[in-house]
Amino acid sequence: MDSLIFSFYYEFLQEKLAQIWLTPKEYNEFIVYWYPKMQNNKYNLIHFAWKEYTDSAPLEITPKPDSILRVFMVYKPLKEYITIPEQKISTFERKWFSVIEWWWSELEK
Repeated sequence: MDSLIFSFYYEFLQEKLAQIWLTPKEYNEFIVYWYPKMQNNKYNLIHFAWKEYTDSAPLEITPKPDSILRVFMVYKPLKEYITIPEQKISTFERKWFSVIEWWWSELEK
């Protein structure tokens, strides 16, 4: 069963992170970091916070990057399956000097 769960989470995160425009190396590092934290939960509610995150955690970088991608994934372990609308994911356009940040938060069980 663990391999099935891993396969699902890997495929889900790979699809969403590739859609955002992370490179395979970046999304694989993200997934390798996350899987151990999520693997023992029966279900996980996953949300990517965009404006909520960037508005609450401003970032200043000098020299100013040509593009910035800040991926903040929030998840909550669930005991029961729920159905929610699929989150719309925007594609990121990398330019010359790009900054990529990824972070996470687990909401209380």
